[in-house]
Amino acid sequence: MYAINFFKQILITLIILAPFLHNAGAQITGTSMIKHSFVCTDYTQGMVNMISEEGKLTWQYPADKCNDLWVLPNGNLLFNTGKGVKEVTRDKKVVFNYESQSEIYACQRLANGNTFIGECNSGLLLELAPKGQIVKKIKLLPEGINGGSAYMRNARKLDNGNYLVAHYGLDKVCEYDSTGHLFREIPVTGGPHSVVRLQQGNTLIACSDHNGEPQIIEVDPSDAIVWQLKKNELPGIGLKFMTGMEILPNGNLVFTNWLGHNQFGSAPHAFEITHDKQIVWIYNDHSILKTMSSIQLLDSLCKPLKGKVLH
Repeated sequence: MYAINFFKQILITLIILAPFLHNAGAQITGTSMIKHSFVCTDYTQGMVNMISEEGKLTWQYPADKCNDLWVLPNGNLLFNTGKGVKEVTRDKKVVFNYESQSEIYACQRLANGNTFIGECNSGLLLELAPKGQIVKKIKLLPEGINGGSAYMRNARKLDNGNYLVAHYGLDKVCEYDSTGHLFREIPVTGGPHSVVRLQQGNTLIACSDHNGEPQIIEVDPSDAIVWQLKKNELPGIGLKFMTGMEILPNGNLVFTNWLGHNQFGSAPHAFEITHDKQIVWIYNDHSILKTMSSIQLLDSLCKPLKGKVLH
């Protein structure tokens, strides 16, 4: 009887500790081990990296101050490079390249094959044809005004033709119509870094550490907060500076936790949670990355997950 109770207690202890047990590429929950392969940006080391399900570095490409990236349906990678945007094949051939005088933190391949780019200092929203010519330009700032390095972080063109922009230094997210006129303004304290328009119409916003309270918030069309992830809400995962996001086909949420500003090694780089905030995966290997600012999960063949990527 004593032996049975002893082993029962061990089992209970393992179940309690399961959410905190992880290796470089997997988070253990209960009796199952979840693994992900993914691509990510290391802003601090200036690299785009591909990591296998086993947590091994399998592909790497230099990209200064890389903040945003996409794995395209053809397998190529699209990412920003400090003051530019590149598309690179898996054999590292550059097939699209744009250079600017402005800092760039946002890029996106559009359904028509054009590339959307958000220029930070200049406050420009650009659409470029595959050969690089600018086919659309929207100015968010008056002529001759430099918005500075904190004016804009991630930005996205929406399905309705509008543009969603995280005004990092202005503590707001703005939606502009197709001509650049302000359509909606969402006040967000804490430095909004990334924005995603969810399929039901709500907006998911990742906030930095401006006010010492990095967080994720989801707001409805009336700007009311309907879901929130706070700084120390998850056991064993302190939010430091929230940057990239991906909403998976099963509804789970993946976030990157940027560890700059003297936070190296202090928390996981990335994690996946359910909508009710259960941790199902953690990436916590600090031997490869210094900081992670964007992530996209891949399937077992290193291709994008099926369905529309919300990222």
